[in-house]
Amino acid sequence: MFAELSITSNFTFLHGASHPEEYMERAAELGLAAIAIADENSVAGIVRAHTRMTEIARQIAEHRAEACGPPAPAHLPEPPRAAVARTVPRLIPAARLVLENGFEITALAATRQGWARLCRLLSTGRLRAEKGACHLRLDDLLEGADGLRMILQPQAPGSPGGAGAWVSQAERLARRFPGQCHLALTPAYDGQDETRFDRLAALARHLELPTIATARPRMHHGGRRRLADVLSAIRAGCRVADLGRAALANAEQRLRSEEDLRLVLGPHEAAVDRAAALAEDCRFDLASLRYEYPSEVSGGETPGDRLARLAREGLAWRYPQGAPEHVETLLAHELALIAKLGYEPYFLTVRDIVTFARSRGILCQGRGSAANSVTCFCLGVTSVSPEIGTMVFERFVSEARDEPPDIDVDFEHQRREEVIQHIYRTYGRHRAGLCATVIHYRGKRALREVGRAMGLTEDTVGALASQIWGYGGGDIPAARLREIGLDPEDRELVLALQMVSEIQGFPRHLSQHVGGFIITEGRLDELVPIENATMEDRTVICWDKDDIDALGILKVDVLALGMLTCLRQAFDLMTRHLGQSHDLASLPQEDPRVYDMLCEADTIGVFQVESRAQMNFLPRMKPRCFYDLVIEVAIIRPGPIQGDMVHPYIRRRNGEETVQFPSDALGRVLGKTLGVPLFQEQAMQIAITGAGFTPEEADRLRRSLATFKKHGNVSEFRDRFLRGMASNGYARDFAERCFSQIEGFGSYGFPESHAASFALLVYASAWIKRHHPGIFACALLNAQPMGFYAPAQILRDARAHGVIVRPPCINASDWDNTMEPDDEGNLVLRLGFRQIRGMTEEDAAWLTRARNNGYRSVRDVWRRAGLKPDILIRLAEADAFAPLDISRRAALWEAKGLGAPDPLPLFGWDTDGTLQPEPAAQLPPMTEGEEIVEDFIAMRLTLRRHPVALLRHRLSPSPRPKGALPPSARADSPGIFSARRNLHGPLEARACG
Repeated sequence: MFAELSITSNFTFLHGASHPEEYMERAAELGLAAIAIADENSVAGIVRAHTRMTEIARQIAEHRAEACGPPAPAHLPEPPRAAVARTVPRLIPAARLVLENGFEITALAATRQGWARLCRLLSTGRLRAEKGACHLRLDDLLEGADGLRMILQPQAPGSPGGAGAWVSQAERLARRFPGQCHLALTPAYDGQDETRFDRLAALARHLELPTIATARPRMHHGGRRRLADVLSAIRAGCRVADLGRAALANAEQRLRSEEDLRLVLGPHEAAVDRAAALAEDCRFDLASLRYEYPSEVSGGETPGDRLARLAREGLAWRYPQGAPEHVETLLAHELALIAKLGYEPYFLTVRDIVTFARSRGILCQGRGSAANSVTCFCLGVTSVSPEIGTMVFERFVSEARDEPPDIDVDFEHQRREEVIQHIYRTYGRHRAGLCATVIHYRGKRALREVGRAMGLTEDTVGALASQIWGYGGGDIPAARLREIGLDPEDRELVLALQMVSEIQGFPRHLSQHVGGFIITEGRLDELVPIENATMEDRTVICWDKDDIDALGILKVDVLALGMLTCLRQAFDLMTRHLGQSHDLASLPQEDPRVYDMLCEADTIGVFQVESRAQMNFLPRMKPRCFYDLVIEVAIIRPGPIQGDMVHPYIRRRNGEETVQFPSDALGRVLGKTLGVPLFQEQAMQIAITGAGFTPEEADRLRRSLATFKKHGNVSEFRDRFLRGMASNGYARDFAERCFSQIEGFGSYGFPESHAASFALLVYASAWIKRHHPGIFACALLNAQPMGFYAPAQILRDARAHGVIVRPPCINASDWDNTMEPDDEGNLVLRLGFRQIRGMTEEDAAWLTRARNNGYRSVRDVWRRAGLKPDILIRLAEADAFAPLDISRRAALWEAKGLGAPDPLPLFGWDTDGTLQPEPAAQLPPMTEGEEIVEDFIAMRLTLRRHPVALLRHRLSPSPRPKGALPPSARADSPGIFSARRNLHGPLEARACG
């Protein structure tokens, strides 16, 4: 059976025209023995092909089981068995190595050692280049190729150095690695293949290399030819019509069957058999990769002993009066299960990272299923008591699922980089790297790039883009096209929209994951290639989180959260000014005043409940306990909303609808949420308890419910779910309603454990806002950018809560906003220099370090702090010199006169040659409206009156007799447009703006 050993997928970005999964499916249809996904200097798409191969094997096994039926009784003859046509092609991990001089080799990993060598090679080339590039040299390959099989690709026309240089390099490889090299025979379908094959066969005899047949496909099916040209046009930055010879001449560069390739090769068809033999020689399988956790051994302790000791110490820390018996029982159960599965090093890794953050005063909070783990609670990974949730530990670490646990830890967004660099220092860049994120073609981006490549005008592309929302594609209804002035039957437009739909989901490039770290005991660059990220001092691997999950590789999520920055600053301010020491776990619990504030939707700046949707829902929800906040966080999400879960829950909570359960079993699953599934875990439990799903099927359902899943499809479980519910005695309408609710999680389902962790931050931020609104506003401003609201709205809300806010002051402000006592001993909020547009932290540092006992004038600041006049102008525009009795205009006048090289010509000289003193400028004072305008220009906010307050007397309707027409409605009225012109002079218009 034939094996195709040099496939280019769409992970050779803007070149390959088919997904790795599509190649695997097509190879199964064609009956190929094996395929090798060999992208250019990359193995980024291999895991997707491997995952699809596993799915095909499972589907074939299920089909065979159904076709064969149950075994016949022993006394009866065996019935005939139905034949299963499809086979499972093997995947051979590979990469097409393109050297700096253009020499190309397809490197196949025949063994685990060969895979390690291939990853090291790719890492070498990518770490010496900028992101997205790979600089490999022949000497890199000559250093060693143990476990690799190499297919030399013949020289392309016009390659650098000519034929002699190519032959010289091929000879070096053939001599260095005898028996490992082969020469590719690839048809070009240009009428000269026969001559070309004869010439290459002669060259192979000269090099003493066997020939290997390969079609070098760029697409899995000929129907992708047009899309391949579109990708080429995007890559070249031109239109498809201008591609010329860069366009494909035909659709022959596709995955081909054995019969097709034998027919094309003719007398050289033995190369087809040699390809099959070479595939048989390559037995390495990605499934055999054995990922090793870092051992995390310390002080001679085994990982198990160390974890047990730290957990017991943490238990005493969390429960100084003694832990409840059921908590101790839970901890013992969890430690036993962790030890049985060998996950102790993983928990120790996360604990050590969190301990480092705490040692630096960096606030952090674990979430995910860790919120249900007593172990994580005792290790300090999370501050949420495990008694809050309802899920058992097996949801977090499952013996049945046999997959590694997953813990997400959020850190302060302004200091997370310290944690990331600590991980690199601790484990080394050869043992730690961030996951990749594959950026796919979606919605408007697909339309813009494809539209330009297809020759659509910018106006047309813009009009089409206006009709696409979110991840939409090119399926715009004909009626909508007519509405925007386009002809839905225009051939070019129809073809462009077809290409837009076809390119949806294609990978565009690799980016770095928001914080998913892979950490290994051995060399990471022998497990997967490492490359540079765009950000300085970051290195990443080429696999994304789905690939990592598929291979069962540990990932520690080191994420950033702005609210943690806000809370840490608030805790520091409370300690400094109030002498109160708090953290997430020590805040007073279940404060009724906090819940009163939440019920009133007074939540500007409060984590997760500050949106308009949450504000509208809070008075209906009326949260009175912590678990109400857990539900509040989870319910205003696309999943519950699309699944029509919000209104039934509120009706049941308010007693307007009877809470009832179709069975006691489902009552135990849905009891806490009044019979309405709100969490992702509940969807899984309904499938298991109500529909009889196996743990494996439930896990596949969970994966398809993942947030923004690219390829998951919840609907494929519909028939299986409905059959299972019916067999367990549930009515069909109830089963369909349950599934529609589960299907709602396909867009965005929120786990209960995540909601519990977020609810803790909701309560903490609400508690600080309720009891210390000034400190909360100060910390919130210092943590910007974050949240829904601009600084102007945050300050307006703080002043509404009685907080006194003072403007920036040249002698009192720091870079950050600060709290300072007033004459009566109360704390007031002083705005910092960070609120002034154009100011940098470095400028503020120079200004504050040279301040000593205070500045006396604008020139004094310039002389002592050494700031540029431009910075002094920005300070003057923000009225920071007002406490020195220097008006805004006077400060601007002085700042703009600093640093002038020569005296201005309007100043004269005395007869004795001395410069006459500059006459005092008579600057008119600013009006209140002008002051407000300048505040907004300098800081995007004002502490003066609201701009509309200047116009309110004009906006208020004047009293008029009953039945009289308003002035604008009378025939002699100048009309509303004239009234607007009279109302908005130049100054007032700027103030309103």
